[in-house]
Amino acid sequence: MPHPKDLLIADFSYQLPEERIAKYPLAARDASKLLLYEDGNISETIFENIAGHLPPGSLLIFNNSKVIQSRLSFKKPSGGQIEIFILGPCEEYGDITTSMKAEGRIRCKCLVGGVKKWKHGKLEMKPLSFIKEQNSIKIVEPFVLTAEMISRSGEEFIIEFAWKPEVDFATALEIFGSTPIPPYLNRPSDESDKESYQTIYAKEDGSVAAPTAGLHFTNEVMQSLQAKNIHHDYVTLHVGAGTFKPVKTETIAGHEMHAEYFTVTVSLIAQLIAFNEIIPVGTTSMRTIESLYWMGVKTCLNKAMNLTETEIKQWEVYDVQMQQNISKQEALESLLNRMNESNLSALSLRTQIMIAPNYQPKIATALITNFHQPQSTLLLLIAAVAGNKWKKIYDYALENGFRFLSYGDSSLIRWCK
Repeated sequence: MPHPKDLLIADFSYQLPEERIAKYPLAARDASKLLLYEDGNISETIFENIAGHLPPGSLLIFNNSKVIQSRLSFKKPSGGQIEIFILGPCEEYGDITTSMKAEGRIRCKCLVGGVKKWKHGKLEMKPLSFIKEQNSIKIVEPFVLTAEMISRSGEEFIIEFAWKPEVDFATALEIFGSTPIPPYLNRPSDESDKESYQTIYAKEDGSVAAPTAGLHFTNEVMQSLQAKNIHHDYVTLHVGAGTFKPVKTETIAGHEMHAEYFTVTVSLIAQLIAFNEIIPVGTTSMRTIESLYWMGVKTCLNKAMNLTETEIKQWEVYDVQMQQNISKQEALESLLNRMNESNLSALSLRTQIMIAPNYQPKIATALITNFHQPQSTLLLLIAAVAGNKWKKIYDYALENGFRFLSYGDSSLIRWCK
């Protein structure tokens, strides 16, 4: 496999006018436009018709991560505003899913806006009435959230949050936080974002950015998929703020890909083995299932490997020792067997995989995704699956009124029949 390290990021750029960035979603999720690409041919339809363009008997892979209300605005007694953006929990609190269950106190890695105004002391969120049910009786209590700066490393801070009453952290964020809509929307979040910036199947708390390809799905679309014998399953990958990290180096070699944790079940891997047509919904789902293939390759090459302590590093899938022509079936069966031997019903792993041009998908046969920022790792992934035709796809979208980025329109890109 040729190495993509020497690719110039300037070759993956295009002019995106500000007015083409969708600031808000459409009133009906499935009313968005859907670009169809296959074998160099482009057409378009409405997302509600997507079932008619997917092969019967195929398997869709959704990311069921749920966006947490990770943006917190504190006001100092002097009137200064300090905004804290939670990136994730400190290591001692376990993974993100586990940390969301912490009660009363937690330390998190954060970004802080207006930090020069925060010289010392704790910040306190204005108390409000919190209603909880206990033995079917509603109890009203004052709710207080505090933030204390523990340490700083560059732009990243360790902040200790404490709150009373001691509900879980996810509930505290739901009460005090706001939706972390992407910075390129250039607007404050509002109450409607709590629902619209969340997929209808979101389940596991932990993302600070939505897996936006899934925002177009409605209950009606899901029913139409079922009627056509199109199956689905779920992975959980908590999307981090690194998904917005631009590539600022001349070549891709100088960019450090953000790492993300994902969780998959034994039954999901069995499904990936059983189906031939596998279509991830979004880049996070694709990164997950492609990482699973390479984990399977590792288990084939190293029988003594500790599954739970292994990760997929940024460039290692391009290493010569990994190029063993191991089939999807062989890799995934090896991984499944190792999980069964270890009595693991689910597997949580860290992936830093860089999917860029010259990468050949090992499991995915098509991709449902939105339109991504210029010079981003997400656009590199599109160029990997569409080749140089990514420019044709994006030119068509720009010339035909498609809406871009998180709240924008969708595409179905197919490279395997």
